[in-house]
Amino acid sequence: MYLLAAVAEEAPNPLLPETAEMVVGGFAFLVVLFFVGRLLVPRIQKTLAERVDAIEGGLKRAADAQEEAQRALKQYRDQLAEARHEASRLREEAREQGAQIKAELREEAQAEARRLIEAAHAQIEADRQQAFAQLRSEIGRLSVDLAGRIVGESLEDETRQRRTVDRFLEELESSSAAVR
Repeated sequence: MYLLAAVAEEAPNPLLPETAEMVVGGFAFLVVLFFVGRLLVPRIQKTLAERVDAIEGGLKRAADAQEEAQRALKQYRDQLAEARHEASRLREEAREQGAQIKAELREEAQAEARRLIEAAHAQIEADRQQAFAQLRSEIGRLSVDLAGRIVGESLEDETRQRRTVDRFLEELESSSAAVR
């Protein structure tokens, strides 16, 4: 042990620096601390504040953009719902108009059919009247010829012919009416 104590007195402790080094090191530390405190710390704080502002501003801008996107999405959905509602309403109107047009066309077709049927009936009646008049005239001519052959004299006088034909036709009509 004595040996260790003797070696310890002779050699300086490598863990403890010398006093002069301590004073110079302390002074250098204070100078560096002063310059760091006066020059670097404000610049670092300024840079950090700028970064904080940039990050917070970016976050605020992102939040604002997110809110704007939500508003735009809501507006888009509202417009889409309104457009769907409008399309549904237009489809319903088109259906109603189609049904109305269909009913009008059906009504017009039925009116046209009635008009055509009435015109056909009128034409048939006119043709019947014309045929009846022609038939009456033909029957009259044939009956005058027949009467002339039977009587043996010519019935050329038109007034006489008409009276004879009219009397003959009246007798024919009265006999056919009695048969019915």
